[in-house]
Amino acid sequence: MTTDSSTHQQQYARLADPFGAVVGQVTDWDAASPCAGWSARDVLGHVVQTQREFLGSHDVDLGDAPDLADPAAAWRQHDRDVRSALADDAVGEREFDGYFGRTTVGETLTTFYGFDLRVHRWDLAQAAGRDERFTDDELGALETSVEGFGDQLYAEGICKPGVTAPEGADRQQRLLARLGRSS
Repeated sequence: MTTDSSTHQQQYARLADPFGAVVGQVTDWDAASPCAGWSARDVLGHVVQTQREFLGSHDVDLGDAPDLADPAAAWRQHDRDVRSALADDAVGEREFDGYFGRTTVGETLTTFYGFDLRVHRWDLAQAAGRDERFTDDELGALETSVEGFGDQLYAEGICKPGVTAPEGADRQQRLLARLGRSS
């Protein structure tokens, strides 16, 4: 476990900044995303809601949820709220027994919810008609997460079953195929 909560805030920022950059590029929030039945607005709403629920379940009060009528503004508000919460040493280092063992709020926010920030960044970019490339480090982190999640990754409401990657697929295309996404 990390012992410096400012590191949690920095790790979160490294995930949230690229996500926020893509949020800023979306112009049609009703556009379909790669997540079956979800618009770009739904994807953003999912990210905001799940983070807020997780933090709330660990006694972190972020205040009222932002209104998704203006999704980009809602993201900016939520992002400020999370960063502000992680500035408190007690929040990032709050321990609990998680699904994979003893962990902290900060670690879970940057690993489990970081997975969502990366993958749904790609989903939002696709909804906006943009290409989004993961760095080698991001691909490594996502691949590690996929391996760690095992079959739970394909449970109802998480990722649909993997698809066959196209012939000659690059590393990102192969990863996305494992997540049930075609690129």
